[in-house]
Amino acid sequence: MRFLLDMGIAPATGEFLRKLGHDAVHLRDRGLQRLADDKIFSLAADEDRIIVSCDLDFTRIVAREGRKLPSLVLFRLETYTTAQINNWLEGICRDHAGALTEGAIVVVEPKRIRVRRLPIAP
Repeated sequence: MRFLLDMGIAPATGEFLRKLGHDAVHLRDRGLQRLADDKIFSLAADEDRIIVSCDLDFTRIVAREGRKLPSLVLFRLETYTTAQINNWLEGICRDHAGALTEGAIVVVEPKRIRVRRLPIAP
C-alpha cells in the first residue's frame, strides 16, 4: 500500500512501513510541513496514497469531497508512542487492506478500531 504521513505522525513510522514493504512518504520528506490539509488531501488523491493522520479536519474534507479515495487512517488518541502507532498500523494493514484499497476511513481509538466505507453519504 501507499501511504502519506501527516505531521502528527513520526517520520520513523514511514521507515517502519517501508520495512513492511509499503510505499510510505512523510510530508517532512518532501519539505511540505506547512501544506494545508486540503492540499494534503489532493496530493494523496493524485498519488493514490492513504493519509495517516491525527488531524480530525481530514474527516471533514473526506465528507465534503464525497469521494471514494483517498482512504484515511485517523488516530484519535490522547497519548501514544511511535511504537504503538506502528503496531496499530501493522494490524490495520493486515486486517483492513481491502477496505483501505477500496476507500475507507479507519479510526483508531483507545479501545477499538472503526472502519467506515467511502464515500460518506450526505
